[in-house]
Amino acid sequence: MQLSTSAAGDVVLTMEPSAERAPFDRAALLRWMTEQGFGACQINEEAIERAVQMGTGPQERVVLLLAHPVDAVVRVEVARDAMQAQVSITAAQGGAPASEEAVREALTGAGVVAGIDAAAIAQAVLTQGAQPVIAARGVLAVDGEDAEFLELIAAAPDRAPKVDADGRINYREHGGVIVLVESGALLMRRKPATPGTPGVTVLGKVLAPRPGRDVPFADKLSGVAISEKDPNLLVAAITGQPVLVRAGVMVEPVLHLAEVDIAAGNIRYDGSVHVDGDIAQGMQVQASGDVIVGGAVDGGIVQARGSIVVKGGVIARARLQAEGAIDVRFAEISELRAGTELVIRQNALECELHALDRISVGREVPQRGRLLGGSASAMMSIAAPYVGSADVGVTRLVLGANPVLEEQLRLTVHEQDTQQQRAPSLRKVIDHLRQHGDPKGLLERAEASLQDALAQLTRLQQQRDALEQQLARARGARLEIGVALQGAVDFTLCGQRIHLRHDLRAGSVQFNADGAMVHVDSRGFADPLPG
Repeated sequence: MQLSTSAAGDVVLTMEPSAERAPFDRAALLRWMTEQGFGACQINEEAIERAVQMGTGPQERVVLLLAHPVDAVVRVEVARDAMQAQVSITAAQGGAPASEEAVREALTGAGVVAGIDAAAIAQAVLTQGAQPVIAARGVLAVDGEDAEFLELIAAAPDRAPKVDADGRINYREHGGVIVLVESGALLMRRKPATPGTPGVTVLGKVLAPRPGRDVPFADKLSGVAISEKDPNLLVAAITGQPVLVRAGVMVEPVLHLAEVDIAAGNIRYDGSVHVDGDIAQGMQVQASGDVIVGGAVDGGIVQARGSIVVKGGVIARARLQAEGAIDVRFAEISELRAGTELVIRQNALECELHALDRISVGREVPQRGRLLGGSASAMMSIAAPYVGSADVGVTRLVLGANPVLEEQLRLTVHEQDTQQQRAPSLRKVIDHLRQHGDPKGLLERAEASLQDALAQLTRLQQQRDALEQQLARARGARLEIGVALQGAVDFTLCGQRIHLRHDLRAGSVQFNADGAMVHVDSRGFADPLPG
């Protein structure tokens, strides 16, 4: 017997007739092939079996193709999203191993033209199919960033507080100080939106990014100007108080007074007012900005489109009303109405308190602050160390109420009903004109009116959904008791009223998951409250 190779590299066994050759089995034949340097080739099992069956020798000369060399095979698999390409190598069997050139040709054949990793290809060739490798990776597009507004001043009051995921407003402490800036001061820098960075798949397809939303400075910002040297920079045009608003900052003039009494007269000012001393009985202060009082408000009236801060007390049937927050030291027999948050740092006695978001009493004296008598209403929370007392009359509390949102919803529903009645009438007019002719040319105008009505209905429904969603958050409103609830307290939560005539320890009064009103103590245990 003789082993040889053909011109194609095949392993050929030539068997001549012979009576002297010893028999052999499959293992012996394969061992002999390995010894002759053909062990790595792909075996032809049928030819091997025939050679073994012929045994000591055939009756005539036989030539059998026992094995043939197989080159390495490179396979490329491109991911469905075309963001990566995987290379698998089936190792050679006596043939040529995979080369880096072969791998690159396979990638090209699969359409892979971008993100090719030379190191990964080298690793694949080195291991010759030990495991697949990621030989190419696409690049994801990077979306652009929205325009940003960067404050260049500190402690400016914010007239556009933001609502967090829990429906609570993130307020900025005013601190009772008016920050003044001089004309020409740098106030805010606008960082323009960016277009983003394109990506690319391994197949070379460009992935377009989402450009950032570009928002300009707000219109009609008073007291400021855009820098002549930088269109993205706001500077103060006057000396005054900087006030943050949505997409910008304004500078309001500030009126500084020692006190407000009969000698000073009533104050009406387009800007912010800072009173060092008191506001006397019957005197009025009205401001388009903030009002800060260093002393007390003794029976006076204060109205602000911004916030009100009183470092002393509010007494003797004084009235405070702010579109923003109100922050006072204490209040007695007075009326305070805040458009956002109402803070009474010590005690509130027999007052009428209203806030569209929350009321906090006793922040400076967390173990002694008291909310006694009178009434308090807010949407999301009322908090005090002590609520009520056996020594005063009934303390009336209302949570889950926001008259501004409720009125907006009422008006929205009314307008929605009006538009819903308008649309069918317009459809009838359009149908009539189409069927009976349009000699006066009214059809086009009627169709435009219908489209306007439908657009208004879409806008109103979106507005209604948003308002209802905001009002629905009131189901999470809570009465927060720091130390104890005592005496007689009438409490209304989202329209559900209870008369509390027994003491409650520290905790909160709120709805549970089933919609029942409960008292949750400081340990988290909930007890039902009588309806």
